[in-house]
Amino acid sequence: MKWLRARTRWVVLPVAAGGALTLAGSAFAHAEVSPPVVVSKKTEFFTLAVPTEKENAATTKVELTPPSGFAIDSFAPTTGWTREAQTTGTGENTVIQKVTWTGGKVPTEEDAVFQFLASTDAAKTYSFKVRQTYSDGTVVDWTGPESSDTPAPTIEAKSSLGGGGSGTTLAVIALVVGALGLVAGGIALVAAGGKRTLA
Repeated sequence: MKWLRARTRWVVLPVAAGGALTLAGSAFAHAEVSPPVVVSKKTEFFTLAVPTEKENAATTKVELTPPSGFAIDSFAPTTGWTREAQTTGTGENTVIQKVTWTGGKVPTEEDAVFQFLASTDAAKTYSFKVRQTYSDGTVVDWTGPESSDTPAPTIEAKSSLGGGGSGTTLAVIALVVGALGLVAGGIALVAAGGKRTLA
């Protein structure tokens, strides 16, 4: 658990500034939780984005109810918003049942963005409940089926990504090593050329 907390600080701090901002959204966007596909039982960094679609009104409150088996560990700070979590249990057995963000004001065609570290306990589809409140009192429940106007955000947890995660990491390492090799080779050629000129 100590390692996880240390990792939490390392991951959240660089991204916190981004979480404090709003993102420009397209018309008729949906509330989303990303990444859409994760590895089960692995701690991931998630983002909840809720679009402000109503004209002449701002998003002032967002409530997130995570599904059973989706465990939120910690949150990135979000400037301008106050966060309140409803929990059960204590210590390492604490379970976050609902999170409410208030105090912000996100205008039309922008997204309210909230970020947190969490993990899933099994390989399956997880469906979230999101309630959005506008400055004029309008409430939108993002809890419908995928084909509806207000679909519930979902993610898919898999037992593995077919080596995609580790493969991606190895590919990045290979690219970095390759780039360093090219740089070193270039330096060697320049040095050799310089010596020939001097001779």
